[in-house]
Amino acid sequence: MLVRTIVRSSPATVLLPLVAGFVFLALGDDLSAWVTPRYWPSATGSAAFALPFVAAACAAAAAWEGARLTKGRVFEQPAVRGPLAIAVPVLLPVLVMGLAGILVALATSAAAADVPLGLPDFGILGAVAAMLVAHTLAGYVLGRVMPRVLAPPVALIGSFFVGAYPASWSIMWLRYLVGGGLSNCCSIDTSVDSRALAGTIFFATAVSAAALTLIYRGSTPVALTAALTLVAGGVLATWLVARDLGADPLQPRSTDALVCDDTERPRVCLWPEVANPQMVHQEARAAAARLTTAGLLLPSTLTMAARPAADELKLGIGPDTHGADIAAGVASGLLPSPPACAFNGEPYPAAVAAGPLAAWLYATAGVPEEAVAGRFGPDEARIATKVRTLPPATQIVWYQQTRAALTSCNTPPPATVSRGKG
Repeated sequence: MLVRTIVRSSPATVLLPLVAGFVFLALGDDLSAWVTPRYWPSATGSAAFALPFVAAACAAAAAWEGARLTKGRVFEQPAVRGPLAIAVPVLLPVLVMGLAGILVALATSAAAADVPLGLPDFGILGAVAAMLVAHTLAGYVLGRVMPRVLAPPVALIGSFFVGAYPASWSIMWLRYLVGGGLSNCCSIDTSVDSRALAGTIFFATAVSAAALTLIYRGSTPVALTAALTLVAGGVLATWLVARDLGADPLQPRSTDALVCDDTERPRVCLWPEVANPQMVHQEARAAAARLTTAGLLLPSTLTMAARPAADELKLGIGPDTHGADIAAGVASGLLPSPPACAFNGEPYPAAVAAGPLAAWLYATAGVPEEAVAGRFGPDEARIATKVRTLPPATQIVWYQQTRAALTSCNTPPPATVSRGKG
């Protein structure tokens, strides 16, 4: 069949501008709302948000093609080409349409992230492409066995349900069957977990292999058994690799990419996506100096790594952080991690101290008082201001006692943090 004939007769030719327009106009805000500036993995992950919509279009177009060929009794006639050779030419435009839709999504999210020249995350794109192939082949098989009037809408709705709804279920690993959760990638200090990608690719490959088996062998008992076995094997493989993943398929980003400046102390390590590293160095060291002058002991390194080493302090900033937010990023690294009782409803008497301690740290690091009050509330800011009027040694004792209380489930905070005391 001539290429121009395939292009002219394929439903993908009509659907392509509709899919591209839908992705750009209807999904544009979602594709750009949470993207991390200048970080290619985040832009690529955000593009995966369009996968359920684009995959549904691929499934519907493929179902139309399958039903068209069946209605035309193509497979009942003597043919030189086998079933796969007949299917491939009509499905290639559908896959091209789907990939084009994902590329529109990637361009939208990349533009919002203002990424530099570089390459997207090919692991995420590979998982997305595998799912497009699986939806396309499954839609084609559905079209072969359903009436032409029913196959496309059933494929459209079924594909969207399978692609979108597992992300809302409480069984987390199920979302990684269909590429769910990839749009949550990534903050500046994280990357996508390879187990999530592997789970999606395993299942997509199994579904594609099952569909190819049915296309080639037909709906014989042996072919149906083989197809069901392949799909079950794909589900099992995904469960094995992704069963321990949470809602967000993320892992700490490799620290090899950090760019460290040790010309002064403390040493400051930033991700290469930071817009103005010199300004961050200056402001971070100034905040560290204020905290040290107040009597706190800080590690020798400030780092943006997701999991700082024992001799490092987490610098909680983003790539576009400016001004007082850098001081806040230094101060946030000194906040203690709450114990388990703070999350499971058990008594936690020190909870009232969390806000005042954070407000004191932020103010001491150099965050303006109005910003502290806006972030933590006027009562917390008032307590922090009161503490800062005390002698430095007294402030440090208060900080140490409050911090110790916040890490315990049964230690009350110092009386100074009581909202009833002025």
